[in-house]
Amino acid sequence: MNRFQSDTAVEALGGGRFAAHIDRGWWIVRGPNGGYVAAILLRALRAAVADPARLPRSFTVHYTSPPVEGPAEVATKLERVGRTVTTATARLEQGGKLRALALAAFGTPRTGPHFANWTRPEVTLPERAEPLATTFPIPMRERFESRAVFGPPGAAAPEAVTGGWIRLREDPGPVEPELIAAYTDAWPPAVFSQVPRTELGSGVPTVDLTVHFRAAWPADLDPSDFALVVFRSRLARDGFVEEDGEVWTRSGVLLAQSRQLALLG
Repeated sequence: MNRFQSDTAVEALGGGRFAAHIDRGWWIVRGPNGGYVAAILLRALRAAVADPARLPRSFTVHYTSPPVEGPAEVATKLERVGRTVTTATARLEQGGKLRALALAAFGTPRTGPHFANWTRPEVTLPERAEPLATTFPIPMRERFESRAVFGPPGAAAPEAVTGGWIRLREDPGPVEPELIAAYTDAWPPAVFSQVPRTELGSGVPTVDLTVHFRAAWPADLDPSDFALVVFRSRLARDGFVEEDGEVWTRSGVLLAQSRQLALLG
């Protein structure tokens, strides 16, 4: 078990409840990274569904208040178990306070039409890309090895786009859906490429994050290899900004699409 697995581990308590622990090693500005919190919720949901044939397909988290370091509980509920799709919810709680609320759909593979009119962006390979530059220390950044190919953050650009190659810095272990979910929120926000970080006060906290898992599992990603992440924002208004993301393997398999809404300042 690597650090990511141990820091997102859950322990069954019975009745659909799981014990978890929020680790400060995944902190950003005012609390833990949203992708890290999402990984804990997804791990509890997968344990509650308890059916390897039903893979996570759609997963949404609403962040209601910043978790604090220490013990937490995840309360899960199987809302409906259908013939091919299970719908489940999860609540991350600490001391009676709701920290995050999740809704997920798990489904078996289905037969149907297949097309792929989407290809991985042609970018510099990770062996030639420069390490992601950071202007101030964030504990969560130490958990990943990141090499930038889009951006860079902080530079004026014609569009808000950022991203690059990413993998766990420590022993990678197996590639799991929880890790892919974490990747969708593990890069500096795309809005940084158009708005200086100093103008955003307390950062860009996530309101909600949705991840659509698009690859067969186990995914076509070597556990020791990088994944390519790309994030774009197209509209900032009324103190909110959206961000669309993609997670690709080196060989061009789209692992996940994501969208989040975040606060500005």
